Amino acid sequence: MAAVTDPASLFESFTDAVYKKDLEAYLALYDEKILVFDMWQEWAYDGLSAWRTMVEGWFSSLGSDRDRVTFREQRVEVSGDMGYVTAFVRFAAVSETGEELRFLDNRLTWVIRRTGASWKIVHQHTSGPIDFSTMKVVLKKEG
Repeated sequence: MAAVTDPASLFESFTDAVYKKDLEAYLALYDEKILVFDMWQEWAYDGLSAWRTMVEGWFSSLGSDRDRVTFREQRVEVSGDMGYVTAFVRFAAVSETGEELRFLDNRLTWVIRRTGASWKIVHQHTSGPIDFSTMKVVLKKEG
């Protein structure tokens, strides 16, 4: 995988790697010391090795389906060799025929750092607001 030289291209690289279930291309977006606060299962994933294990399980759980990722309302801010990215992201599972089976919307924040010519994700945080009355994640209304 080519180095990510423009922070805005992280979106496309992420989307492509997830759809192809390309573990190495996906992990190449992350720094060795990545710290991930994910919405699923674990409190945190500390380091690329821990994140690799989660991603291997995610990709294999899809079977012949794939996840189609779309980003909305992307924001990229950079100052020197550090920056951050925010977006709303939808992970939609699609069948081999392209039929959307289910989806999950997340809020996403990446902290990114440039090392040499390449930008890497050093921290990832996904979240969703919780409804106080139901204690469930609030679904974002379209529009």
